[in-house]
Amino acid sequence: MAINKAKIFAVTSVKGGTGKTTMVLNLAGIFSLQKKKVLIVDLDLYGSAIAASLNLKYKHDLYTLADDLQNNKFDFIEKYVTKYNDFIDVLPAPKDLRNANHIDSKFLHIILSKASMKYDIMLIDTNHFLSEINLVTFDQCDEILYVITNDPIDLKNMKSMVAIYKNMKNKNYKIILNEAKDIQRNYFSNIDIKNIIKDNIDYTVPNHFYIKNIDKYVLDGEILTLNTKIRNSRKKGIKNLEMLANNLLKDKKD
Repeated sequence: MAINKAKIFAVTSVKGGTGKTTMVLNLAGIFSLQKKKVLIVDLDLYGSAIAASLNLKYKHDLYTLADDLQNNKFDFIEKYVTKYNDFIDVLPAPKDLRNANHIDSKFLHIILSKASMKYDIMLIDTNHFLSEINLVTFDQCDEILYVITNDPIDLKNMKSMVAIYKNMKNKNYKIILNEAKDIQRNYFSNIDIKNIIKDNIDYTVPNHFYIKNIDKYVLDGEILTLNTKIRNSRKKGIKNLEMLANNLLKDKKD
C-alpha cells in the first residue's frame, strides 16, 4: 500500500526584499482553498516573518523540535505546529533568535520526513543564503521557487544561481518574477530579463496584484489570497497564482 507524502516546495530568493514570504503565504492560501492540508515551515531562521505576518502566538518552534529530537524527547509533529486555520499549520522559526544558531542541519531530514506524512503540501520559507541548512533543505524538495524582482542586482544574482544549477545539471527550480513588489521598478522587459539571467521566467505575479496598503493586511495577520475583497479586485493576479499552484501539483519529482 502506497504511503501518501506531502509535496515539498522551498520558496527562496537571491537577495532580500523580493516578496518571497508573501509568496509562501499566498500559495498556502491557494492550496487551502483547494482543501489541501498545508504546513508552512519557517526556515528563514533569523527573520521569523511567517509567525509575525500571521500574528501567531506559539509555544513551540523549530528550535524546541530540534532540541527534543537531539535529546530523544520528540513525541509527534503536531505538538510543535501552530494552527492558522482549518487547513494551514505553521512550524515557526525560533522565537528567541539566539536559538537559530543551535539548529543542526542533520535534523532537517528527520523533521521534513515526519511532517511529510501528515500533510498534502509543505511550503518552506528560506533566506537567500547558500547555507548548509538551505542546501540540505533544497535536497529534500520537489521544487525550489526563486522569487525575483525587476531589480538589476537581483537579476545579476539570479544569473549566477542559474549558472550553478546548469553546472550541476539540475532543473528542479522555477523562477517567479514578482512585478507586484515595486511597480515603479518594472523597467526591464521579460526579454531583457531572460537575456540577463540566461534562463526563462516560469511564472509572473503581475503588477496588477500590487496592493498599496499591504501593511494593513500584515498588521491584521491576513493572507492576501484568502481575503474576499482582494480575490475580487485582483483576479488576474489570483489566476496566475492558482496556475502556479496547480502546475506545482502536476509536476513530478525526477
